[in-house]
Amino acid sequence: MKPVAIFRHAPVEGPAYFATYLENRNIPFEVIGIDVGASVPANAAGYAGLCFMGGPMSVNDSLPWIPQVLALIRDAVARDVPVIGHCLGGQLMARALGAAVTRNAVKEIGWGQVEVLDHPHARHWLGDGLRNFLSYHWHGETFAIPAGATRIMSSAWCANQAFVMGRHFAMQCHVEMTASMIRAWCREWAAEVELLAGRLESVQTPAEMEDGIAAKLRALNAVADRIYGRWVSGLAA
Repeated sequence: MKPVAIFRHAPVEGPAYFATYLENRNIPFEVIGIDVGASVPANAAGYAGLCFMGGPMSVNDSLPWIPQVLALIRDAVARDVPVIGHCLGGQLMARALGAAVTRNAVKEIGWGQVEVLDHPHARHWLGDGLRNFLSYHWHGETFAIPAGATRIMSSAWCANQAFVMGRHFAMQCHVEMTASMIRAWCREWAAEVELLAGRLESVQTPAEMEDGIAAKLRALNAVADRIYGRWVSGLAA
């Protein structure tokens, strides 16, 4: 089987639970470290699927690798190679597919409810009976929904939490989290949280993020299993 390519855009935003999911199912993958200068592949032909992780940059920034990644996503969609994106990864997918990425009304940081919309595509990806779940968030921008895609998740602070198009799944939220990654982000971006927590209802303190973290992550892993399970079922041969 061809490997899944996982694109890392920042040292503290690795594949986390997504890699664990693949490892537990003996699905090969390789991490492409954009953050350490790795080259973006010219096309998606060598991969079973493409996964894009988060990052503190914007898809609207003038970074040399962004146009290359957008072209790669379009190539994968044209080849029907499944693509999945987490936060920045979802924004890259939206931009590659012709939709805008703009500033969200507020920053959304910490644990928050995500609503699963009542739509056949949502049930296809997430199963019957899941109406909402507690996800992790850390973003200040949001994507519009590309033409031909379907919005399937929303939250109080960000209307567009996920869209699907065929085998492709883009998220604004982070279902890939682990406890160590949450703590790393709280250290890495402590000034941002200190500035906003208490001033914005959509931003939690590190203590609030830590509260009940083990149970919250177990529940989030179960939701991730549904999404990842559907996504890997469509991996290219």
